[in-house]
Amino acid sequence: MSDATPSSNSPGFDEMARDIAEVPAVEVIVTVAVNLMSAAAVKLGLTEDGDEHKDLDEARKLVHALAGLLDASTTEISSFHAAPLRDGLKSLQLAFREASLVPDEPGKGPGEKYTGPVFG
Repeated sequence: MSDATPSSNSPGFDEMARDIAEVPAVEVIVTVAVNLMSAAAVKLGLTEDGDEHKDLDEARKLVHALAGLLDASTTEISSFHAAPLRDGLKSLQLAFREASLVPDEPGKGPGEKYTGPVFG
C-alpha cells in the first residue's frame, strides 16, 4: 500500500504553493519558454552532443508548443521579454527547416501556424 503523503524530506504542497505564489507570472512564462527552447535545441542536434539526441519529430512538438505559448502570452509580457524569445523561436524554426530532409512548405513548419512562414 502506497502512502500519498509526501515524506518529511520533500517539500509539502502548501510550501510549494507559497513558493510559486511569490513568482511573477512573467517569470514563469519566460522560464517555461526557455525550457522549451533548450529542449528543442537538443532535439534539433544543436548541442555539443550533436546528432546523439536528434529527433525531429520531438523537436517539431517542442517548437510548436513554444510558438503557441509565445503567441498566447505576447500581450501579457513586455517586449523586453518577448523580443528575444521570438528571435530564439525563429532561430529554432530555421534550424528545423535546415535539418529536415524534406522541408515543410512555407507556413507549414513547426509553429508557423502562429508566426507565419519562416524563411532563411
